[in-house]
Amino acid sequence: MDAAAQRVQALREQIAQHSHLYYVLDDPRISDFDFDELLRELQQLEAQYPQLLTPQSPTQRVGATPSAAFATVRHPAPMLSLDNALVAADVEDFDRRVRERLGDVDAVHYVAEPKLDGLAVSIIYRDGQLLRAATRGDGEQGEDITANIRTLRCIPLSLSGAAPALLEARGEVYMPVAGFARLNEEQLRAGLKPFVNPRNAAAGSLRQLDPRITATRPLEMCFYALGALEGGPQLTTHSAALAALRGWGLRTSPWARQVLGLQGCLDYFATLQQQRPQLPYQIDGVVYKVDELALQERLGFVARAPRWAIAHKFPAEEAQTTVLAVDFQVGRTGALTPVARLEPVLVGGATVSNATLHNMDEIARKDIRVGDAVIVRRAGDVIPEVVRALPEHRPESAQVVVMPGLCPVCASPVERSEGQAVARCTGALRCRAQRHEAVRHYASRRALNIEGLGDAIIAQLIDADLLHSPADLYQLDSAVLASLPRMGEKSAQNLCAAIAVSKATTLPRFLYALGIAEVGEATAGALARQFGSLDLISTATAAQIEQTPDVGPVVAAHVRQFFDDPLNVQIVARLREAGVHWSEGLAAEGASLPLLGQTYVLTGTLPGLSRDEAKEMLEAAGAKVSGSVSKRTHAVVAGAEAGTKLAKAQELGITVLDEAGLRQLLGIAPAGA
Repeated sequence: MDAAAQRVQALREQIAQHSHLYYVLDDPRISDFDFDELLRELQQLEAQYPQLLTPQSPTQRVGATPSAAFATVRHPAPMLSLDNALVAADVEDFDRRVRERLGDVDAVHYVAEPKLDGLAVSIIYRDGQLLRAATRGDGEQGEDITANIRTLRCIPLSLSGAAPALLEARGEVYMPVAGFARLNEEQLRAGLKPFVNPRNAAAGSLRQLDPRITATRPLEMCFYALGALEGGPQLTTHSAALAALRGWGLRTSPWARQVLGLQGCLDYFATLQQQRPQLPYQIDGVVYKVDELALQERLGFVARAPRWAIAHKFPAEEAQTTVLAVDFQVGRTGALTPVARLEPVLVGGATVSNATLHNMDEIARKDIRVGDAVIVRRAGDVIPEVVRALPEHRPESAQVVVMPGLCPVCASPVERSEGQAVARCTGALRCRAQRHEAVRHYASRRALNIEGLGDAIIAQLIDADLLHSPADLYQLDSAVLASLPRMGEKSAQNLCAAIAVSKATTLPRFLYALGIAEVGEATAGALARQFGSLDLISTATAAQIEQTPDVGPVVAAHVRQFFDDPLNVQIVARLREAGVHWSEGLAAEGASLPLLGQTYVLTGTLPGLSRDEAKEMLEAAGAKVSGSVSKRTHAVVAGAEAGTKLAKAQELGITVLDEAGLRQLLGIAPAGA
């Protein structure tokens, strides 16, 4: 037994070393055959001595039992999106804003890296052992894909060297071009549909319920950021963070470079754009990040994007095809959007058969007709759009596109206000398309958050004439829901429970859920703080509404028009009668805002509150919630797995609260009370 244990440990160390050389350093020292022989010997010993088997063994990369579903996990800190730069002038503006906010410095050191076209993933290591992995999801929470991530041999189950107590490493899972080609060949041989592009293939492979399927897919991962770090080295730059990740055995991009100032960024972009066709994986641009971490903290965040980073996208790829027809889609606010139905064409690795035409002004400006040969591109390598027509190839049968006078869904009149580019269906919730989108928006996570109410169920309820507005949701019962196709009794009960829970909300969420044109989350919050009462908002004049910070005449007019519509007033009244309620009293004048002028930062996971709930509570008390810690931060609310923000707060001597402290501060009941 002792000899077997020693051999098992030696094999594991050898396999880990050669995996690091192969996947991270791209410097293999043995053949694939020899590597497989080491792995096979280890498997045989573990089968002979099962007491020596551990979860961290390299033989345990593939789970034995498929998962029934993915659990949802909350990220220790939000996984933010990046703003995009489409032309050099956008990068110039970004650099100027960075330097101005830092005090008009001459030049800033950035780290430039390829922007991999894959799936963003967060991986947590505790005491050097892989603990959990999750998709980016909505930035606040993602899907638990730990079992699938463990199948990727490029990701170590145990960190190398002096591992920190806690490490959250973030990166991109992608599929190399050669592996994608092999996978599609296998799909075709098996009589299956091939994948559209490597990104979709990577995302689909990583989200398999059976990790044994993931293990067969040619997936790789490249790390590009630290999300949280405890008990590790004191890092001062992003460059040092990348070096630390490599030291722990995690692959980072060999193309990452520190560059100086705007010109350094643009020179790097030009070099990588030239090398792009030769790279073994797909990239859709370059990411620039301010290198010094202290400067990142000073720059902070705006909305859901950092001010210290930007993605410089490559020019969109283009292809020629033919417009077969033009349809008009009706959105939540009644806007009619013309959509070109195209002869399918491959653009940037994806098959495109539909493309937006934006509005009638764009169609006229580009002179696009049905039957035209057109140039199509994927804007930002994602959204297909028609760039221009080719009139020299226009057939005599080409037809001018005409805006319908009646809505294609409900036959209500279509109107276009003077000076507006968008034409709208006047049917409001009488229009099936608007009704569907209005209910979907009302139930969305950042609105009333009704879990389980998806597109298919909404469509079934509308078809059954049970859903004419969001207010009808509260008249449904489990017996009615259980009668729907593919809806069991238990699912119906769960959905009824979720609808009931949604009755208790906040004024900003309710305003946002109503779907008023141009009123997003930030505007809804601003209106709630300004007026403090739905009754005051609904009776305010457009001029009074315009006094709200960051609300202009267009938004004010939309709010006034919404509450001038008797149907909307009736729906709001019915929602209130059904028991939908929220806290009032957030007005800037005369209200009690004990935290007005104070800035708070949330980090880690609170046991009894979601990050959104804690943020809403703080903002309701007048506080500003920031994404970064600075000397101006009044307090940091820290939960489990809090990382660098907690360390920064402790370093600056800033007050740190747990959930109990936050509840006491806000005067709300303890969890479970």
